[in-house]
Amino acid sequence: MSTTTATAVAPLSTADAEILVDAARDAAEAAGVTVSVTVLDAGGHLLAFRRDDRAVLISGETSTRKAYTALQLDAPTADLVDLVKPEGPFHSLPTALDRPLLFIAGGIPVHRDGRLIGAIGVGGGAPDQDHGFAAIAVEALAR
Repeated sequence: MSTTTATAVAPLSTADAEILVDAARDAAEAAGVTVSVTVLDAGGHLLAFRRDDRAVLISGETSTRKAYTALQLDAPTADLVDLVKPEGPFHSLPTALDRPLLFIAGGIPVHRDGRLIGAIGVGGGAPDQDHGFAAIAVEALAR
């Protein structure tokens, strides 16, 4: 009988969440876009949220739903958009759960040492912009 020792992976911390928020907001600001940014830990709990003063109000909700969707499915929301179209294999998934998912680009799962530790969602820009801002933030955390 062999024993395997699991190595502990540090969870996403509030300091990590602030790095993610700041990097996403800096990228959005550089592009002239006002956004909301949500960071969730691996359990789906809110670690950080920030909405720019001029960001549309709904961006707060969309950033949170994007983060939640990316976390639950462990995939960038940009990669899931076609799967939920009427002809897609998961077309009923957005309405199948109690907590609403959002299949619009801008949510990205966050991994450390290959383990899912949380997710970031960005809302307020065009979907491709939001995805880009979230990707920049994840890259900043990895440095």
